[in-house]
Amino acid sequence: MARRSDEALAGLLGLGSQSARKSHYPELLARLEELEVERNRYKWLFEHAVHGIIQASLQDGVLAANPAMARMLGYDDPLQVLWAPDDLARYLFVGGFDELALIRDRLSQGQALLGYETRLRRRDGSTIDVLMNLLLKPESEGVFEGFVADITERKQAQQRLQLLNDELEQRVAARTFELLESNRNLQRQIEERERIELALREARDAAETANRSKDKYLAAASHDLLQPLNAARLLISTLRERALPSAEHNLVERSHLALEGAEDLLADLLDISKLDQAAIKPDVDTYRLEELLAPLASEFEGVAGASGLRLRVQIADCAVHTDFRLLTRILRNFLSNACRYTEAGGVLLGSRRRGDFVELQVWDSGRGIAADQLDSIFLEFNQLDVGRAAERKGVGLGLAIVERIARMLGYPVQVRSQPGRGSLFSIRVPLARQHPLRQVQPAAQAVLGNPLPGRRLLVIDNEADILHSMAALLGQWGCEVVTALDLPEALENLQGRAPEVILADFHLDHGVLGCEVIQQLRERFSRTIPALIISADRSDACRRQLQVLGAPLLNKPVKPGKLRAVLSQLLQET
Repeated sequence: MARRSDEALAGLLGLGSQSARKSHYPELLARLEELEVERNRYKWLFEHAVHGIIQASLQDGVLAANPAMARMLGYDDPLQVLWAPDDLARYLFVGGFDELALIRDRLSQGQALLGYETRLRRRDGSTIDVLMNLLLKPESEGVFEGFVADITERKQAQQRLQLLNDELEQRVAARTFELLESNRNLQRQIEERERIELALREARDAAETANRSKDKYLAAASHDLLQPLNAARLLISTLRERALPSAEHNLVERSHLALEGAEDLLADLLDISKLDQAAIKPDVDTYRLEELLAPLASEFEGVAGASGLRLRVQIADCAVHTDFRLLTRILRNFLSNACRYTEAGGVLLGSRRRGDFVELQVWDSGRGIAADQLDSIFLEFNQLDVGRAAERKGVGLGLAIVERIARMLGYPVQVRSQPGRGSLFSIRVPLARQHPLRQVQPAAQAVLGNPLPGRRLLVIDNEADILHSMAALLGQWGCEVVTALDLPEALENLQGRAPEVILADFHLDHGVLGCEVIQQLRERFSRTIPALIISADRSDACRRQLQVLGAPLLNKPVKPGKLRAVLSQLLQET
């Protein structure tokens, strides 16, 4: 076998016999043809490549370049870029001889340059950013091949992105400054300015510690901000129910509307903040429908009446499986909008069975909504065009809150409206398979008659202004009011006579909770005294403690109509 191989080799080299040369000549031609095909293919790829390709020597400079490389550098002919080694520093590399020395050092050590970013000089003197991969050819004397990609656009895009980021940071800083200025202006216009400013600064510092979180800032500031608003709301409500001269009555009404707008805005901001943080978890239970709708009817009967409207209520005899607080929030928003945007006629709160669901509906005879606006009314900060700016209230978060709560509960919301004829807002709630075991007296009865005059009520709050405001309002309703800052003062002022209802703040001084004080008073008088908690705390922890105590919750600022309705119901149940 070795001898035959030698003969074959000799034939290929022309050293064998004539017959051997003839027998291997076709194979040699085939191999040469294959090499020619490969050479042509490489040549085609070399000439038509999108990126630049060069072949160079550490001693002789650029040996070859493809058309793409020439075009990249602004030359018409690849022969124009075949520079000697020293010319590379003058005509090609912006870094000059230092950069060329670095490249030579790396390549002379047998290292490849992969992902090497640099800048090259073009024929017209401009520069481009490129990404180079320089590879030494195996079994060659310092010859390397380079693959060059123009990354100028990518670099420019990165620079533009950095400029946009810088501009955005400046705009955020400017907007933050504007918001802080607005807060300071607001603080100067409300009562007890210095104490509120201190609370807001503390809340701001806490928010900055927590990465300047807007949501945490609102949560921290809400309690102290709602306290003076609550006191002002109670005082204004007391004045509204008194017979005043026309000029003074007008001033009181304007103050009432301003406070109402501030309260609604703050409540919406707090709710949207908690929904964004997913801090609200549904607490689903079974409730009779009248438990849900009757308190709302009692609350909004006065609201509708004040606007010259008639509120009608139709409650189906059924039970639903839902979160009481969240569903009430949705319906209250529907009713509030209906009363706000209806100038004449009435509002209907109704319910209809739909298979395994009940559809809760709020109809109004208001101005209606155009078809092209129906898709946008649930967006944040979107308000209907009501004409003059003085008629607008809030910032357009109400229906955005409704949409998020409904999505969290999995309840579909529908809207139908005709401009000039009114609107219908509805939500579908799953029916409960069984009615709840607890039996409650319908809260709608709370609006029948007036059980308040002559009833003895105890009010406990650690804010003296709120005690004075609550005493004035309840006293105007005919109640006998006893006030106290804490449990010892309550026992002293009661003089051994138990109150008929206890109204207590949830957070008192020194970490004491209103729930604890109520329980101690019940034990002291050996009876389950009806109680009502009033608090700015909207947390789930507060709500769970109230469920154990068996007391309803009213969030500050307290709406007088709702307070009257809840007190009437508690007194009728005793």
